[in-house]
Formats: sequence, structure tokens, C-alpha cells
Amino acid sequence: MDTTTLKLRGMSCASCANNIEEAIRSVPGVKACSVNFGADRASVTYDPGKTDIATIQNAVDAAGYAAQPMPDDVLVPEDDAERRERQTENRKLTRKVWFSGIVSAVLVIGSLPAMTGLDIPFIPMWLHNSWLQLVLTAPVLFWAGSGFFLNAWKAFKRHTATMDTLVAIGTGTAYLYSLFPTFFPQWFVNQRLSPDVYFEAAAVIIALILLGRLLENRAKGQTSEAIRKLMGLQPKTARVIRLDREIDVPIAEVVLDDIILVRPGENIPVDGKIVEGSSTIDESMVTGESYPVKKHPGDEVIGATINKTGSFKFRATRVGKDTFLAQIVNLVQQAQGSKAPIQRLADRVTGWFVPAVIAIAILTFVLWFNIMGNVTMALITTVGVLIIACPCALGLATPTSIMVGTGKGAENGILIKGAESLELAHKLQTIVLDKTGTITQGKPTVTDYITVNGTADSNELKLLHLAASVERNSEHPLAEAVVQYARSQGVELTDAKEFEAIAGSGVQGYASDRSVQIGTHRWMTELGINTTALRSQWDKLEYLGKTVIWIAVDGKAEGIMGIADAVKPSSASAIRTLQRMGLEVVMLTGDNQRTANVIAREVGIDRVLAEVRPDRKAATVETIQTEGKVVAMVGDGINDAPALAQADVGIAIGTGTDVAIAASDITLISGDLQGIVTAIQLSRATIRNIKQNLFFAFIYNVAGIPIAAGILYPVFGWLLSPIIAGAAMAFSSVSVVTNALRLRNFQPVSSR
Repeated sequence: MDTTTLKLRGMSCASCANNIEEAIRSVPGVKACSVNFGADRASVTYDPGKTDIATIQNAVDAAGYAAQPMPDDVLVPEDDAERRERQTENRKLTRKVWFSGIVSAVLVIGSLPAMTGLDIPFIPMWLHNSWLQLVLTAPVLFWAGSGFFLNAWKAFKRHTATMDTLVAIGTGTAYLYSLFPTFFPQWFVNQRLSPDVYFEAAAVIIALILLGRLLENRAKGQTSEAIRKLMGLQPKTARVIRLDREIDVPIAEVVLDDIILVRPGENIPVDGKIVEGSSTIDESMVTGESYPVKKHPGDEVIGATINKTGSFKFRATRVGKDTFLAQIVNLVQQAQGSKAPIQRLADRVTGWFVPAVIAIAILTFVLWFNIMGNVTMALITTVGVLIIACPCALGLATPTSIMVGTGKGAENGILIKGAESLELAHKLQTIVLDKTGTITQGKPTVTDYITVNGTADSNELKLLHLAASVERNSEHPLAEAVVQYARSQGVELTDAKEFEAIAGSGVQGYASDRSVQIGTHRWMTELGINTTALRSQWDKLEYLGKTVIWIAVDGKAEGIMGIADAVKPSSASAIRTLQRMGLEVVMLTGDNQRTANVIAREVGIDRVLAEVRPDRKAATVETIQTEGKVVAMVGDGINDAPALAQADVGIAIGTGTDVAIAASDITLISGDLQGIVTAIQLSRATIRNIKQNLFFAFIYNVAGIPIAAGILYPVFGWLLSPIIAGAAMAFSSVSVVTNALRLRNFQPVSSR
């Protein structure tokens, strides 16, 4: 299956989004489709063997809309083009709003005597003329409001209906009805009917709805502000050294292995590794870390971060769409295009919303005409029902909040892969933390090295040579600690043969023609190796909370190493905050129970699951889930990937492996556990915002439609003016988007 994102044009409401979804899903080979009305995008998963993008585009075109594939490189200036397109559309809307607003003001002033039944001396008599009002209203409807009628006609030809259908029917009915009193006023007099006209209502409704759409467009443009900020971080050019010359080239022309010079105060153009010089780098805009990070030769640098103090040269390792920034932007865009489960109700409602409103409007006309025999009252209530109904608010309630929420997450160094993960995070009850690299630094160091023959024997270095030669074939942090310790002692390493990693136990292989096993005490026992000689030293190191690995050569225990992994400074405070938030925190580790308990006490965790083999981590998470709890797993290693996938929400430490990040739902770029706190707080804030939006949207329509239909008339003798209905409809969606934009003010409650 392939996945593509399409930029959509022509949508005016949530019903349009539903129409496009149905059109795309009807294409053979399309597995899934999600249309985001707030972002004007569609995410499509399809089988390339059965269909292609062109066929999907044709289906969208046939539905009366337009679709264009988004570029593969998310950092191309597409966003600028999109913003210019939105600005052009807003300028057109602004002209139409001004024109229709001025004409509407003239029409309303001219209609005041008829509305109030009073003779207002300062209003000239010629403004009362219905023929003049007819002429003034025509360009408002058929130029400024032409889009409503064109879209309604397209929808009619497709046997569907949208918000434009409601507006076109409502204003068109008011205009057409007003033609009869204008052309045949005497007939109305003879029938004892008042020859009232409603040209001003049609014009004002168009003006107000256009104003609402203009404000909505501007507000929707702000929901992607986080994406634009991220894109704006990347510099336009890079200073590349080629043929011993420094030349400035466009960022798109930087290639792998280019040597790039960066001076103080400049943004780093692409990802790479420092080859000369050192500096401190502000990575806060990408990782969320507030303090600059010191970098030296061999250290990696991230594109778009800011060089603070020194000059340095680095080799480009990732360019274009492969850079860390591009991946962040891509993940955020995918999340913004996804749908949260909470949106399903709104989608179901908007699916039948417009036809239901039309049916209610017809029923309203029939009832009032039969009850009162008054065509004017029947017309006012019918137009009011058509105009006040607004599926837009329902369609915008969830996606706008999701767009702002995921963007805000990216600003705080939290990548949320989908709306479902963002929604589910607020329901979490248990947080399972892997120990190494999650609670701890993940950079263990050897603190104790004890051999059977004692430290004075020359065999100590020989044994270290054998152990480190085998361990350097492993990617495990403990293996790296052994190798680094050996090199610090000046030990030369050789190639090992027949290397094998035993999950959850250790490693083995041949070095200098000797059989070497390095691993846990449990594994040594399973191998039948006698550990009596070092048992007391092992007990002492474990009591101190250190991880102890055994070294056996040719089937005989020869030494042990005590390895300590420092706890991250933020771990204890973040865990306390999670517990104050009502969450159970569990530590999961392959370490022995004694070592695990020492770390758990240091950070304040009560429930410890120790000596869990990597292949049992996922099963352990599943066991917690069977307790009826919604579980998040937090980890950073390859062996954490199955558990991350098993958990309801998988949270990967961004400093960990790509496999763990790929298996997770949320990635903490900085590796700071405070990110878990922020992610859950953001999820809760976003879901609260969505519920507010849905409440506003549902209450607006549930209350607005009956009021427009005249439900209050028998009690208060009052009917809702179609003009007020138009104003209410215009500003309902604006209020929803404005409420969603409040999430931009979200500030995590720090645990520090």
C-alpha cells in the first residue's frame, strides 16, 4: 500500500468533505481515505497495483472538486505558495464583503420604514423603491454570492447537497419571492396581502456569510502556524566548501558528504556530523530543550538549529526530505490530516445534515402556511431555517483543534503521529517506563572490574581484551560501556568470530581462539558455569544498585564488571508529576530485582517489573492491559519496539533507535521524561477543546433551527429575522475555529 496527501480545492463545508471521502473510497484499490476540512487535505492509502493518483484525482474532479498531490519534499516552498493562494482568495473575498456590505447597508436603510412601520424623515423616499432594491441586490447575489449558486448547482447535478445549497435556496427564495410584489403589487393588495419585499434580507445574508467565510479562512490559516514556523527555521542557502573554495549554494543543491561551514549566529542548513571545530548549539526549536548543547568533532548536528558561539565544519549526512526537520514536518502534517475517533459522531451527523435541514425547511413552510395562512410568515421561517443551519461548525470542531494541538506538540519537542494517539493519551491510566535510556541516561559506564586472580595479575588486561573484542560487535549500551572502558585502559581489540547475541542474556563469540561468554548471572547458571569464586563481590555490587555482567572464558568464570547508568536529572520530578496527575507509573527492566529496586527508590516508583526478557516485554504490557487499564509504554531500544506496538499508546524516546520511533505513536525528541507529562497535558487540553467545540456546534444547531422555525412565536409572538439567522450562521464556524486557536496559548505545567 502507498499513502499520498492531496491538496483539495472547492470545499465550503463539512458536507463537501464527506462527498470527497465517498468519491475517493469508491475508487477500486483505495483502502482508506481521510479528508480534513480544516486543512483542505486528503490522506489516501491505496494499492498502486490497482489504481494511481491520477485516477483518484479524476474521482475528486468528477465529484465537483479539485485535488493536487502534495510534493514529496515537505520543505519545498509549497507552504509559501499555499499562503499566497489563501491571501489571493482572501483579497477576493474582502472585495466582495465590502461591496455586498455597502449595498446591504443602503438596502437596510431604505427598508427601515417598512420594517418599523414608521415614517423616518431623513431617509429619502427613492430608497424605499422596490425596483431600486431589486437592481442593487442582483449583483450582490449573482456576483458576490455567485459561488454559493454555482456550488449548489454542481451539488444538485451530483445528487448531493452542501451548505452552499442551503444558502442558495434561502437567499434565492427570498429574492424570487420579492420579485412578485415588485412586478405585481396590485395582485397582493387585491388578495389583502402586504406587498413586502425581502431584497435586503437576501443581500445582508450574503454579506454576512461572506464575512464569516473571510474570518474563517483567516483563522484556519493560523492553525498551521506551527508548521510554518518549523519550515521557516531552515536557511535558504548553505556555505559549502568545494574545491577548497567557500561558496553559497541554495539549500536544495546541498548533497550528501558536502563539507559545510557554519559561523556563530547562523542556522545549520542540514543534518550532519562535525569534522572540525566545536560550538554550543541551540536545539530548542526542534527538541524543546531550553539549554544550548555543546558539540565537538564526531557529534551530530540537526538542520535548522542555531549555532551560538564557535565556527565549525560538518559533513552533510541527511539532506532534503531525509533531514530531521523534514521528518518532523512530515509527521506533523500526517497527524494534522488524520481523524480522531471523537470526530466520527460529527461525521455521521454531517452526512445527513443538509438533506434533513431542507426537509425541516419544507415542513416549516407547510405548517405555518396551513396554520396561519400567511405566506410572509411561512417564507420568513423557511428562509431562517435554511440560513441558520451550519454543518461547517461540526466539520471544523475536531480538525482545527487537532491541527493546533499537534503543531503545539511539535513546538514542545513532541511528535504525535495521529489524532487517535492524541485523543487516547488523555485516557491513560498506567505509564510503563523502560529503565535503560528512558529513566536513566542510557550511557552506562564501568565502575568496577574484578577478576578471579585479582587486579594485580596481568591476566586482568588479557581478560579485558577478550571481553571487549567480543562486546564491540553488540549495539547494546552495556557492550559499549565495556568497549569504552577497555580503550581507556589502552587495550587493543581484535576481531571476534562466531559472534552471537542471546536476547536478555548476553553475548558470546571467539576472540584470540578463546570461547568467551559475557552476560547475566542467570545465563551463567544456565550454561553450567561455576560462579562461586566471585559470588560475594557480585552480591555487594548488586546491593549498590549496579548492573553486573559476568565474563567466562572457555567455560570458566573469570571476572565480573559493575556497570552504573546515571538517572536522568528530570526523571524523578517527571515521575512525581505523573503520579500527581493520577497515573500509575511502572518500571520495566531486564535487570535483576535488587538493581531495579535501587533505581526505583531513587525516582519514586513503587511497582517494579524486573528480570523481564526482551521477548517478554510486549506480553508484560498485555498483562497490565488485562487489568482493565489503558497503558502507555515508554522506551528507546530495538527490544522495546514490540512493547511499544502492544501498548495503547507507544511513546518513544527520540534519542533512541529508529525502530523504536517507528513503532511508537508519540516521540519525545529530547528524551526528557517531562515530555510525557507535556504530551498527556496537551492531549487533555486538546480533547477538552474539541468537546467545547462540539458542544458549541451541536447546541447552536439544536437550538438555532427550532428558533428559526418559529417555535417561540406561540409564546412570545416573535420570529427570528433571516438577517439575524445569517449572522449567527456566519459566526458559528468562526467561533469554533477561534476557540481552537486558544490552544496556541497552551503551556505545559513543568515538573521542575
